[in-house]
Amino acid sequence: MKLVLASNNAGKLAELHSLFAPLGLTLIAQGQLGVSEAEEPFRTFVENALTKARHASQHSGLPAMADDAGLCVDAFGGLPGVDTAFYATQFGYAKGDDNNVRALLENMANEPNRRAALVSTLVAVRSPQDPEPLIAVGRVVGEITREPIGLEGFGFDPVMFIPSFGKTFAQLSPDVKNAHSHRGQAAQAMLELIRTRWLTS
Repeated sequence: MKLVLASNNAGKLAELHSLFAPLGLTLIAQGQLGVSEAEEPFRTFVENALTKARHASQHSGLPAMADDAGLCVDAFGGLPGVDTAFYATQFGYAKGDDNNVRALLENMANEPNRRAALVSTLVAVRSPQDPEPLIAVGRVVGEITREPIGLEGFGFDPVMFIPSFGKTFAQLSPDVKNAHSHRGQAAQAMLELIRTRWLTS
């Protein structure tokens, strides 16, 4: 079964490819099919993910899945949330993972409350008008470090310290991270939903 991934993020695609391989699902990045990126006007992960999935399905003619994920910092009232990818641009930096990390650490320099959550919401639709989208959410709570640690992963992985591991996500191997990350949790839940709702006759 082919499933269009409504993202052109290479890191997301690589992670989700390995997670969805056991079901025999072939993930295709929407960019490979000439599908443009959808607008993301909403303030919640689930609304944006649903919009992206419907857009990808409409323009590809295939079932589609979208991920909307972000960092929710307690000290910032849950922000940057849906604005995570563009966080650095609010502070005069160019868009990008390294600048996002830099801006976050600068803004939290004197903040004692380091608690934050990485959240991933996956939404899958069989068609653009699917009245029953599949929705799966993963959430990992950790603490923002004072400086980047580790070389694996992407995004905020180098500053997301996971107490149960005693390491940042960027210090974990891809296999371990995928099994325990917010996206890994959401993907496992989505795999089960697809298996039981779409593939079971």
